[in-house]
Amino acid sequence: MPDPMHFDRHADLYDRARPPYPTALTDRLAALGLLRAGARALDLGAGSGQATRILVDAGMEVTAVEPGRALAARLKKTLPAVQVIRATAEEAELPDGAFDLVTIATAVHWFDLHVVLPKLHRTLATDGRLAVWRTAYGDPSVPPGPFRERVQRIVDARDAPPRPQPDEADTVSWARALESGGLFRTVHSDEFAWTIALDADGVRDLFTTFSDWTAAEAQEAARAVDELGGTVTEHYLTPLLVLEPVR
Repeated sequence: MPDPMHFDRHADLYDRARPPYPTALTDRLAALGLLRAGARALDLGAGSGQATRILVDAGMEVTAVEPGRALAARLKKTLPAVQVIRATAEEAELPDGAFDLVTIATAVHWFDLHVVLPKLHRTLATDGRLAVWRTAYGDPSVPPGPFRERVQRIVDARDAPPRPQPDEADTVSWARALESGGLFRTVHSDEFAWTIALDADGVRDLFTTFSDWTAAEAQEAARAVDELGGTVTEHYLTPLLVLEPVR
């Protein structure tokens, strides 16, 4: 099964290889009034700080929660103004009514929502918002090309049970999961499609950071890039959900 500490063992590679979130996402967060200078933000499962940086650049007062020792250290070194709590989302002690915005970026699938959602409901200010987004590394609306067909063959060769959570791009099911306890309701939903060109090294490095990919599988994907001409254009999707607490 995927291991959440996989990322911490590859902290340097994770920071270097993971592409940044699309600028359209940041623009939408700003347009919704969620990125306000001086407002208080909490970033859960912050990793090396890709989403955290969006909050810092907006002038927010940011607290980040990250369980990995190496990732938390890298985050603190890169963004020294951020208060870093090294804990899981389930373990972190969060004060009541302390935050105007909570963000969860490509991490919600690791959380026990029965534990985390009540904590977030308590820690958000009365008019606070929860913003959840993630990158689906493969846009299901784009017909698969030769490289994606090779990737699918690698995945199909595994003998592994399916994940219990919704698919990465199944925004409707994720909204339903986040609303299931009756503590939050969705007030905005969006999806941002984007592309990135990757060479063999870029594919190997990026796929190595995926918790359900082995090093051998990542190398096999990199060989596919070389065999297909040396560069591939990947089509990715970043869905966004914004929720308000039900009071």
